[in-house]
Amino acid sequence: MSSAEPLMTAAEAAAYWDTRHRRQDELRSGGHIGLDRAGNEMFYARRLGTLLEIIGDGANPADPLFLLDAGCGKGSFAHALARCGHRVDAIDASPSAISSCRRRAEETGPRFFVSSLSAWRSPFLYDVVYSIDVLFHILDDAEWEASLTNLASLVRLAGTLVVTDEGELSRTQRGTYILHRAREEYCRAVERRGLVLREFRPYGFRENRVGFYVFTRTH
Repeated sequence: MSSAEPLMTAAEAAAYWDTRHRRQDELRSGGHIGLDRAGNEMFYARRLGTLLEIIGDGANPADPLFLLDAGCGKGSFAHALARCGHRVDAIDASPSAISSCRRRAEETGPRFFVSSLSAWRSPFLYDVVYSIDVLFHILDDAEWEASLTNLASLVRLAGTLVVTDEGELSRTQRGTYILHRAREEYCRAVERRGLVLREFRPYGFRENRVGFYVFTRTH
């Protein structure tokens, strides 16, 4: 991996995202900054549809699945999955993003918390933990690994972890705040928490090379 541009520091990245969430609407704040509103609507819809396929269509109001949205941004996925009958906790390190989420939250909607992925603790394990287009924005390797392994530890036995990246065999840096890591790095990190890779499912949206890693906890 090589790049002429240095990656942002952790402090610079945190400030960038908090400012972006404060200034941009609910789609561009966490969507693709290069797409217009219509493009981001389609991008969110495509990812949500695939995420619902992965989670399954067995929502039961009497016994809902317990989900964690890790790096929820302004809550588009969290709100949608709550409307589908799931019980959702949602976290983001940006106070601006969580403030926006809480203003939109309905009484029966998701619970929103300010937290990094590595710091979140829950007294309960989740049926599904998902983190959409977040981990490749965590630039420090130690923090990335701590974040991923913590998310893996929050998945119940036979539960599912869904994270996204390009699925390639080597690293690629794009600009100053995107670092795509190799597939083996993801698999190695979560295997230590008892998860195995079930599938990699590409987004299939325009030229975007990112897709869903789907892991299952086996022990």
